Amino acid sequence: MRTLQELADVVGGNLQGDGSLIIEGVTNLDDAGARQITFAVPPHLEKAVRSSAGAVIIPPEAASNFPKPAIIVENPRVAFMTLLELFTPKPVIEPGIHSSAVIGKNVSMGKNVAILPHVVIADDVVIGDNAIIYPHVYIGQGVKIGRSVLIYPSVTIREFCQIGHDVIIHANTVIGSDGFGFVTVKGKHEKVPQVGNVVIGNRVEIGANVGIDRATTGSTIVKDGTKIDNLVHLAHNVVIGEDCFLCAQVGIAGSAQIGNQVIFAGQSGCNGHITVGDNCIFAARSAPIKDVPAGSFQAGFPARSHREWLKVEAALSKVPDLLKKVKQLEKQLHDLENRLP
Repeated sequence: MRTLQELADVVGGNLQGDGSLIIEGVTNLDDAGARQITFAVPPHLEKAVRSSAGAVIIPPEAASNFPKPAIIVENPRVAFMTLLELFTPKPVIEPGIHSSAVIGKNVSMGKNVAILPHVVIADDVVIGDNAIIYPHVYIGQGVKIGRSVLIYPSVTIREFCQIGHDVIIHANTVIGSDGFGFVTVKGKHEKVPQVGNVVIGNRVEIGANVGIDRATTGSTIVKDGTKIDNLVHLAHNVVIGEDCFLCAQVGIAGSAQIGNQVIFAGQSGCNGHITVGDNCIFAARSAPIKDVPAGSFQAGFPARSHREWLKVEAALSKVPDLLKKVKQLEKQLHDLENRLP
């Protein structure tokens, strides 16, 4: 429970309205009540005015004549995130190793590590300070895990993979499963040994039920700051650059090289052995099949420039009318031919 003035001080914003207003929680625009704060940006400001929220975090351009108590900040989303953390403290996990955990030989653990029930850690694993390993996690031989890593239940990290600092891995994800490598000999598929590993950089977050394959040789790499949504698959020897967004159900085929700050929207993906430049965006369900230059915005399959894709989609919507017109013209032509002597 805080006053609105106290919350303005926390987020470094300017107060507009009654600073003594008591705020008991923070939530979304639809659910906010008289004792709660939310945020709004264009085009949702009118909805915020009509809402039951006691106070609203808004940008400077919305401050004039805004009728509700408000906190004015440059980035309302960031301020909202700060208040969410303030009102929703993280679960308290006591450091220590649960008696049901299985710990191999030559395992090195840093300070304040929490190993919860039924975790299995193989030989020669290194775990950094302040790591939290939830129940039923398996960590294979020779894995290296950095500081302040959070691993949720039933995650598998296979042998010799490396996890950086400040990484979050959500439930049921598998890091380091074998890449899909086979050679067909006389109609039979022979497995190619997958002897590489996976290297995850710092500040990476990996969603639930993600599969990241180990490299055939060398490393499958996810670089610093990248965020991976649920149900994403990265094939062997893929390289994902820094600060990328891979949204739900994205699939990246083997040996693709993805640049920095690239966004793959839901159910998109790309062909193997191609290079995608920095700052590219791929719309939902799109898939590039050849190299993509930096700064591209593409859509469709095969992926093309977003503007070209819009033109094609607009043209396709006219096809039924065109077919109808062609049939009418064919009928008129047929009637004319029948009238000729």
